[in-house]
Amino acid sequence: MKIFIIEDEMPAMENLKISIAAIESSVEIAGTAASVEQSLHWLRTNPVPDLILMDIQLSDGLSFHILKDDSIKCPVIFITAYDKYMIDAFEYNCIDYLLKPVDSNKLANALHKYKNLQHHFINNYSSIIDYLQTTKKNKSRIIVKKGIEFLSLRLEDVVYFFTEHKLVFAVDKDNRKFLCETNSLAEIEEMLDNKTFFRTNRKYIVNANYITKFKSIDKSKISVELFLPVNEEIIVSQENAAAFKKWMSEI
Repeated sequence: MKIFIIEDEMPAMENLKISIAAIESSVEIAGTAASVEQSLHWLRTNPVPDLILMDIQLSDGLSFHILKDDSIKCPVIFITAYDKYMIDAFEYNCIDYLLKPVDSNKLANALHKYKNLQHHFINNYSSIIDYLQTTKKNKSRIIVKKGIEFLSLRLEDVVYFFTEHKLVFAVDKDNRKFLCETNSLAEIEEMLDNKTFFRTNRKYIVNANYITKFKSIDKSKISVELFLPVNEEIIVSQENAAAFKKWMSEI
């Protein structure tokens, strides 16, 4: 079994390696990473591991972003200090969710669960991957607030999300503005389908279905125009310009 570990705390990383070796000596640590960026680079340049052990809160964001890459199809055991992400975790390739500090018995049970699943599907191992992928469902609605009322807003009706004065808002196709429950645009991004929504910069997430046009501007940045008027120009940075063009071409 080849395992890839994603953990940004070195003591926790070393403890995991020691625990895994004690539980199953035949396990090979195929690689490690400490951030979303490092993880994506490793996974895109190495063979897919059998299993990923993954912390959730990394130095450059939540690790759910890694699993939005459709090429990553292996099972995942999440290891984190927080239980608030549990429901979201099982929308991805999750087969177990362990809280820190990791109990060695629970880690052993999680690894045995993986081996049992592998054995069950031994004649057609791709079935386990297909099953895990079918359980990955993006949310279709988001709870927002309008005045004193809470509403369930369809994500397909959201033209864009934006942050202002440390608050996050959603604007729908009728140009109505709603306050989101979270004050983190990153949390909004994690619940969205990355085939439909794109984080253009620190302030905006846009829905592809409402983009009327875009154009290159100074230093290879991109200006995005939506079918609704926006108070300021929405700019995709030079670093994200190539990813934005690729995203638009694959819609």
